[in-house]
Amino acid sequence: MSETVPELRRVLQGNFPNLALPDAVLQRLGPLAPVRKLAAGRSLFTQGQVPRAFYAVVAGEIEARFTGPNGEVSSLEHVQFPRLFGLAAFAAEQASSYEALATQPSRVLVLGAAAYTVLMDEIPGFARALLREFAQRYGGTLRLLEASRHRSAAERFGLALAQLLRERAEGAPDAEGWQCLRSSQAELAALAGLSRQTVNQMLGAAVAEGYLRLGYRRIWVLQAGLRSRA
Repeated sequence: MSETVPELRRVLQGNFPNLALPDAVLQRLGPLAPVRKLAAGRSLFTQGQVPRAFYAVVAGEIEARFTGPNGEVSSLEHVQFPRLFGLAAFAAEQASSYEALATQPSRVLVLGAAAYTVLMDEIPGFARALLREFAQRYGGTLRLLEASRHRSAAERFGLALAQLLRERAEGAPDAEGWQCLRSSQAELAALAGLSRQTVNQMLGAAVAEGYLRLGYRRIWVLQAGLRSRA
């Protein structure tokens, strides 16, 4: 068995839990999907580069960040297991709109053209599942774009928080309705199109109201409290 097969299985099950993953196909995929190690501070790909693969974090964390014309760097997302990234630029064969940088020692699954072909052609339902993933990300982007133009800061904050909860919830809500999601305050601010100061104030108010709890790159959301403010 290729040593990357267990990692590959974990990543695919984490992203597409309803897909059947034939062992024979995974065995062939293993050698085509190596795991790359990155030291903290190393770039996986740069802004403006056309990626030759798409990726998933096996361990550690990758920061997606954008550098504007004035040189200002904005953090877009901190990617952790098992989220796929680099998909759009790879599939469209276009330059990436952001840089992918390891924030800590990390291991990343590399899915190049050969692996992509096997996934699309030989795993039943993979193409539909991938299209659904694209649609969900695109829909979330459209909702936030509409919010940035027509909605208040509080509404944009709520939409961004709800989107993160859909995409990064860690398990089901507990008996009291609390659910944990992976996100930093900087990511939430970038997604909502708000300043970090504004988001910090809103997070503080939500904690005081009793429907949020904060931890290191973790936010616990009381589902009933969030719905009541939607």
